[in-house]
Amino acid sequence: MSITGGDVVDLGTGLYAWLPPKRGWGLANCGLLVSPRGGLWIDTPYDPVLAGQFLVESEKRLPDGATVDRIVVTHANGDHFWGAGVLPDAEIIATREAREHIHYDPTPQQQHALVTQSDPATPLGAYLGRHFGVFDWSSTEPVQPTTYFTGELELTLGAYAVEITALPPAHTGGDLIVHLPAQRAVFSGDVIFSSSPAQPGDHPVHWAGPLGNVIAACERVLATGAEVIVPGHGPVLDRAGVHEHIGYLSYVRERAHALHAAGVPPLEAARRVIAEGRYPALGLPERLVVTVGTEYRHLDGGTDMPGVLQVMSQVAAVAHEAEPAMTGGGAE
Repeated sequence: MSITGGDVVDLGTGLYAWLPPKRGWGLANCGLLVSPRGGLWIDTPYDPVLAGQFLVESEKRLPDGATVDRIVVTHANGDHFWGAGVLPDAEIIATREAREHIHYDPTPQQQHALVTQSDPATPLGAYLGRHFGVFDWSSTEPVQPTTYFTGELELTLGAYAVEITALPPAHTGGDLIVHLPAQRAVFSGDVIFSSSPAQPGDHPVHWAGPLGNVIAACERVLATGAEVIVPGHGPVLDRAGVHEHIGYLSYVRERAHALHAAGVPPLEAARRVIAEGRYPALGLPERLVVTVGTEYRHLDGGTDMPGVLQVMSQVAAVAHEAEPAMTGGGAE
């Protein structure tokens, strides 16, 4: 089974957002900027099937004979990055710091083997199958950026400026934002996850942190003056929506700090924040295990991230604990 569909939102002045048809792990927003000289992607879908769908939609909007020849990757998580293989000749632009996260994550084929070969009778195997089994990386080769930068980078696509800013460690250790001044828009990557009553989203997951840096990144987005913000996941936002998201992040940060000061271990702290149910519309509350754990690591003065498999085992265990109270076996 694969995921099909997705909405293309016309943001005006040659800019489009491709929004996946549902929420859940791995379903990231992408962008397309079109000019008479060609196209530029901002992020890519997770696997070749979804990336191929995005490419078809992009080609419908490109001038005759034009191609997408550049991809800006907001960070190196596979759900924003691995689909670049459908454009083998494109220049792929990322921050220098993103290289570290590429090495942290498994390769596409390693992840495919993990998902398909894990024991579904275990919490981890069941979780991976439920949330990642719809993707196919069996023939996906690792993707490598072709252009790295630090600080700021400005590109042009025809008459349009594309202003790219590298961020301190936040969602990952190699985040960037893309500001499109003519369109008054920003693609934030995963420093922002969004939700609305009409389109509920998921709890964010932050690997690098600390949360103070994630909040500062959101404020950096607002400082561009943009009126339209395309988050890494969830519906397109206005400026008020970014302020609401900062409120969410501030809440999680305050609770993590208070529980840390009280001597509560990180996994139990995540369980307690989940139990408070402050944001009941958001799916995947078990992802707070990652974000709270990240904040604790900084509070404890640690720098090295734990292994992905160790973290995901804890996430799956917390989700398994909650399953009797969930409808249909989980939110996605």
